[in-house]
Amino acid sequence: MGIETEKEHQIFNWGFQDPFDLILTLFDKLHSGLNLALLTIFRIDQGMGHLSVPTFRAFRLALIQLRVSSIKSENVTRACSLIREATAQGAKIVSLPECFNSPYGTKYFPEYAEKIPGESTQKLSEVAKECSIYLIGGSIPEEDAGKLYNTCAVFGPDGTLLVKYRKIHLFDIDVPGKITFQESKTLSPGDSFSTFDTPYCRVGLGICYDIRFAELAQIYAQRGCQLLVYPGAFNLTTGPAHWELLQRGRAVDNQVYVATASPARDDQASYVAWGHSTVVNPWGEVLAKAGTEETIVYSDIDLKKLGEIRQQIPITRQKRSDLYAVETKKP
Repeated sequence: MGIETEKEHQIFNWGFQDPFDLILTLFDKLHSGLNLALLTIFRIDQGMGHLSVPTFRAFRLALIQLRVSSIKSENVTRACSLIREATAQGAKIVSLPECFNSPYGTKYFPEYAEKIPGESTQKLSEVAKECSIYLIGGSIPEEDAGKLYNTCAVFGPDGTLLVKYRKIHLFDIDVPGKITFQESKTLSPGDSFSTFDTPYCRVGLGICYDIRFAELAQIYAQRGCQLLVYPGAFNLTTGPAHWELLQRGRAVDNQVYVATASPARDDQASYVAWGHSTVVNPWGEVLAKAGTEETIVYSDIDLKKLGEIRQQIPITRQKRSDLYAVETKKP
């Protein structure tokens, strides 16, 4: 048995093929006085036979519901100002909404597209470093090698680009008499998953329409994520019907926190966002929810609650892997 210390984690290499068998074994051996909740939120390093034990710290999450205009520089400046405001209120992880620097629409994506790193993401890097926070940069239209993507860039407290996530499920829908939209007219889909670690938890990323695909959330949960963040811009048709429902579903199914950051509603825009940025806990309870105006939503996240829920309803170790599985085709 080898034990090594790596940053915020202790890695235990016990060679279990299914790490959750190890967790169950530890449950059986623990004395009643120990905190069982902590064992239910181990991080699994897939394919390595390793079990990572994170350091648990409660933290404040902030979602910036930004009113997006047609002037990119104003959007970026106002976003940075609100990031500073959120930090002053104690936020350690901050998320911007989908398309925070650009109006949402296929005709706008080519005009507003940037490289990453580029003008907008450079500002995000600078403000993340200034405020010493983890910053989830909503999304921007990204240009790369002649293709356009709907991309989220995440920056660490030192301003470093930690991960870049490209929306993998494009928003192509047709609800007769209500809304028709086809992102694929101008955008290309991403083809990879993105997670990042903080001293508080592991975070998995999706963008808007991605939340409809339960498999993505399941994969992130399998990879040890305790918080899923979806910058998104649902509309006045899908928003009232499915926005909160999908968040609560993903949270309960995977016993994780789910957060969504929407643009503020602008009734004069060509695409009117639903708003209502939200945080949901693993029990499916809405912890915080915005209205439609520009605002900042705060929620204090305590992973002990997550651990308690996973202990009380231990669905992860009750899954019938002999009958079904969600598999990934790429890392």
